Amino acid sequence: MSGLQNTPQPRPLTPEEAQRRRKRSLAIAAVLFTLVAIFYVLTIAKLGPQVLNRAL
Repeated sequence: MSGLQNTPQPRPLTPEEAQRRRKRSLAIAAVLFTLVAIFYVLTIAKLGPQVLNRAL
């Protein structure tokens, strides 16, 4: 545990760096959301319309 006491603190981000990090995070989130949407649509398309006509 003594090694944890000597860890250096990260330097604070400048406003420009914080803005770039936020934009990058939003871009990654948009790409992930798009991939999830594509996989969802492809899965529904692969199952076909008969998936709704099954016995419950």
